[in-house]
Amino acid sequence: MPLAKPHQHPSSSLSVIPCPSDKRREALLHLAAAHDSTQQQMLSIALKGMVNASDEEWQGLWVSYLDGQMNGAVWVQRLPGNMARLWLPRMQGETIPEGTSHGSPNVTGAPIHALLDAAHQWVKKHNIRLCHLELASQSHETEALLLQHDMQPLVTLAYLTCNSTRRLALNSEIFLSLQPFSKLSDVEQLDLLAAVGRDSLDSCALRDILSVQELLAGFYQQAPQAPQHWYAVSYQQALVGVLLLAARPALDRWELLLMGLTPEWRGQGLGRALLNNALSLTQQAGIAEVMLAVDELNLPARRIYQQAGFKTYAEQRLFAWKGGSELG
Repeated sequence: MPLAKPHQHPSSSLSVIPCPSDKRREALLHLAAAHDSTQQQMLSIALKGMVNASDEEWQGLWVSYLDGQMNGAVWVQRLPGNMARLWLPRMQGETIPEGTSHGSPNVTGAPIHALLDAAHQWVKKHNIRLCHLELASQSHETEALLLQHDMQPLVTLAYLTCNSTRRLALNSEIFLSLQPFSKLSDVEQLDLLAAVGRDSLDSCALRDILSVQELLAGFYQQAPQAPQHWYAVSYQQALVGVLLLAARPALDRWELLLMGLTPEWRGQGLGRALLNNALSLTQQAGIAEVMLAVDELNLPARRIYQQAGFKTYAEQRLFAWKGGSELG
């Protein structure tokens, strides 16, 4: 039976189709081969969540065929809150000349272009709010390809790690009170996150796109144990900030997802004290390292992290297709 060709490329022997269920394993092997070992670990985690997924939930997986043989795959992984993550097809070994239109026939990189076209059309058809991916900062050719397919750069993130025994020096003792984030009502949680995000220098482009509800849903998606290790922060009987941590057992680390103060409490040393709290909680849990991601433009935060002993181990740029409407 001939393959269906909803995305027929000008090259008559190339087609891109939704992955048939009996070809899913082959497609996922193609997808895994497109990523390095770190990304493969993340892909493995994503796939574990799809073990009992229906065929409908796999609709974002597309494959390319050239002369009847599968030669690539792309996956739009649906996330909570009408979000998605894009898992790219294999880039290595493809020659995509500079300035080549992705509609041009007879290009060695045609399968890549066709797969990205199909993924983008699928995202638009399903009105996905934000479909993102993270790209290593040195991946210039892939970056150019993403821009060509209308993906927009949102933020460059520095990934840092630090030994949990480290502490920042404080000018005076500051006693912060941490209470479980879950003790707050839904409205209080959203109000606190909104206040912490006001005039924040971290990931401004994302905050401009996403509502507070969507940001919170994103944090829940990143932390399977949430709201465990999530705290509302008080000082002198006032609610002043938030601390969201997540255990990463596969890496034997904890991740600092969010640490922030409301505007009126910034610049008073509370941020340094709160970072010490995060390090202390990690150490008390028997975990040796804390990791985090910070906007490279957030210089005040980067300065504090550097003083605490955090070291950069990677840099990535966040790209996205934007669309859809906010949650109701």
